Amino acid sequence: MKKLGLLLLILLLVATLSLEAAPKTKITVGVFPALDEAYAAVLPDFYKKYPQIEVEIKSLGFGDHHSQLVTALAAGEGAPDVAAVEIGYIAQFVAEGGLVDLLRPPFNAGRYRNGVTPYTWAQGMSNDGRLIAMPSDIAPGCAFYRRDVFAEHGIKIEEIKTIEDLFEVGKKVSKDLDGDGKNDTWLISDATSIAWMIIRSSPELYFDEQGICQVDSERFRLAFEWAKKFQDNGLAGGIAAWTNEWYVAFQNGTVAYEPSGAWLGGHLKNWMAPDTAGKWGVTEWPALRPGEKRMAGYWGGTFLAIPEQSKNKEEAWAFIEFICTDLNAQKTCFEVADCFPAWMATWEDKIFEEKMDFFAGQQARLLWIDIAKRVPEVVTNRFDNVANSVITTELGAVLQEGKPVDRALQDAKTQIERRVRRGR
Repeated sequence: MKKLGLLLLILLLVATLSLEAAPKTKITVGVFPALDEAYAAVLPDFYKKYPQIEVEIKSLGFGDHHSQLVTALAAGEGAPDVAAVEIGYIAQFVAEGGLVDLLRPPFNAGRYRNGVTPYTWAQGMSNDGRLIAMPSDIAPGCAFYRRDVFAEHGIKIEEIKTIEDLFEVGKKVSKDLDGDGKNDTWLISDATSIAWMIIRSSPELYFDEQGICQVDSERFRLAFEWAKKFQDNGLAGGIAAWTNEWYVAFQNGTVAYEPSGAWLGGHLKNWMAPDTAGKWGVTEWPALRPGEKRMAGYWGGTFLAIPEQSKNKEEAWAFIEFICTDLNAQKTCFEVADCFPAWMATWEDKIFEEKMDFFAGQQARLLWIDIAKRVPEVVTNRFDNVANSVITTELGAVLQEGKPVDRALQDAKTQIERRVRRGR
């Protein structure tokens, strides 16, 4: 009997040593900041579930990451096993190929369809029914406002129901303090944010389902006209995002209302303006017209994809599946880098009910969840990036050079249609 027990012990030790000695499969995960920090924080839990997989996180700057991915997919080599794709690029990658259809075996991502925020799932789908990227995080569009500035002027945020209301509030808070004829405080940092708020809350972005360019539509005209109206009346500071001037405006309260994505709250708290805790609030966007529902849109978001050239597709899928559907992983990414979960079950965690000191005790996360539920599913097109670039240029021409709105939109449509024809 003792010999049998000893034999079983020896076999167990041999099996254990064999398992430990088994070679690991190494995968590379290509990301951009601050996804690198978020995913690094998740790795210990991932390794507990998948000890046979080793993960190398390769991080590049936002633009460089996407440019390199485009080049690698076109060349058929050099792409990571898992690639992060920001929402502004997703349509391009959906259409151009080079990425695995995650609906097919052995991935079978379709079983997660009902658990993912609906509008993001639609954005990861191709016109022919392939899912080429799994939504990992979202960025519900909202506005951050200075409670102290609003209170100083006797303004209640609930009074802002339409964009016309927002304009009238802007006239109250935008002031020329030194008498030089130019405002020194403004409602918004830059007028372009008004246009993007309107554009990003539409179910049709640049093209309709038939691929017809929509940039000369009524919604784009209103987006451009409202942006121009805010700027012409001195309500916008002309302050570019991601500049020191932008950060100082948040710190000093010279900008009172900033349309953005939920992620901005973490940046304000952690490094942009940490000393302003308690002075901020979060609100939803106003309605475009009286009698309409408030606008609900997105301002960022990330997808994870597997390039066809990857030699470790099953291991790559294990990583994607873990990041995108594991409750603790989704929560950790949110806590570390404000990656708002695309996996809706995560929203049931008590952390989303917490009152946030930075926002004066507001339960801002519940608001973000409500907004995320109302964002319309957006029609994507492989030429969205082209259209975005053209619209950005023409919006700049309207705001900086005084180009007439109708002419700018017609020129935009002409340019987009020309580039679409060349790209087909």
